[in-house]
Amino acid sequence: MTVNIALLGFGTVASGIPFLLKENGQKITSAACTDISISKVLVRDEAEKQALLAQGHDYNFVTDITAILTDPSVHIVVELMGRIEPAKTFISQALEAKKHVVTANKDLLAMHGSELLTIASANQVALYYEAAVAGGIPILRTLASAYTSDKITKVLGVVNGTSNFMMTKMVDEGWTYDQALAEASRLGYAESDPTNDVDGIDAAYKMVILSQFAFGMTIKFDDVRHEGIRNITPADVKLAQKLGFVIKLVGEIVERESGIYAEVVPTFLPKTHQLATVNGVMNAVFVESIGIGEAMFYGPGAGQKPTAASVVADIIQLAMSVAEGYSAPPFNTFARETVYAKKEDLLDKYYFAIETEDKSGQLLRLAELFHAENVSFEQVFQDKISDHVATIAIISHQMDLNQFDSLVAKISSLDGFTLRNTIKVI
Repeated sequence: MTVNIALLGFGTVASGIPFLLKENGQKITSAACTDISISKVLVRDEAEKQALLAQGHDYNFVTDITAILTDPSVHIVVELMGRIEPAKTFISQALEAKKHVVTANKDLLAMHGSELLTIASANQVALYYEAAVAGGIPILRTLASAYTSDKITKVLGVVNGTSNFMMTKMVDEGWTYDQALAEASRLGYAESDPTNDVDGIDAAYKMVILSQFAFGMTIKFDDVRHEGIRNITPADVKLAQKLGFVIKLVGEIVERESGIYAEVVPTFLPKTHQLATVNGVMNAVFVESIGIGEAMFYGPGAGQKPTAASVVADIIQLAMSVAEGYSAPPFNTFARETVYAKKEDLLDKYYFAIETEDKSGQLLRLAELFHAENVSFEQVFQDKISDHVATIAIISHQMDLNQFDSLVAKISSLDGFTLRNTIKVI
């Protein structure tokens, strides 16, 4: 028997799939217990079809999804188009046509994953998406299988290559945000609109998916607190280095007694922390649990071959079920009611960078605000920017999220003060 797959799209990642099927065919066939063949490839229009044929690609290119949906010989549909639509419609239709689906579409899964999984279950097919988080790192399957016997308490992740490349340049080379973004754009790491990467949106999508596998809870994207790296300055970087930290954009999911909490925020990481050494466009996920303890999973978070490798791993698992004639198990079987943590259970230290007039009494005014919230200073630094302006940098002792939000609001409204930045401290 041969298991036939159909590709939706033939871009960078999709074109890596035939490479792996050819170069690693013997191992893939052995693992899947069957041959795997690309039966059809959906492209945008006739012009793209003719262009691909002219380039020497010898596949059955089609321009209408119906040609795939109505073909009973197609067992698995692989969506690698990206964006929400028409991917959501095509995946829904494929599942309703009782075809298994593999996707790497993190945006779609974070926003509509529950809906698509319900459709898959109703039609007794499976939706797999290993490549949706951290590209070539097999983190989702690891969490779903290797951690079955363990209780995870925290997940930390550097899971956006573009922002991590930029922060690496800002830390190692002393570059400004604008310089780092320009270089990321020149090298093709940053999109023409870098918002999703630099504002923490892309990483927040991945936290939504990781929450399902690590904690069995589905967090809504709007409930993932996220901010990006636009406000990080060389002064912040220098102070972090002076104190033994590096700054990274870190996603965190933690479970407290009252529930679960997820965020993506700039973070002071101790230089001794494993995530502090994750540089350039590389990704890593750091897992804390009561059994294994601490473990880090490191690798390329994007790229043609790494991402295609994760996609093909999903295809192999589904092809095996087709060949052996059994129902493919759900990608993730861990599910429980989503309960959000109370803000008073979320304790962290924070760095505050505040600009103010360079005159006596300003630090005292800030101290009074912190004291009113029952929060004390751990360290205070003051630098003169000009004859009349100074920066006060404060690292606090632990405070809960209610206290943090209150302090941010009070400092922001304080006459003569500008809250330039806040960064979490681990």
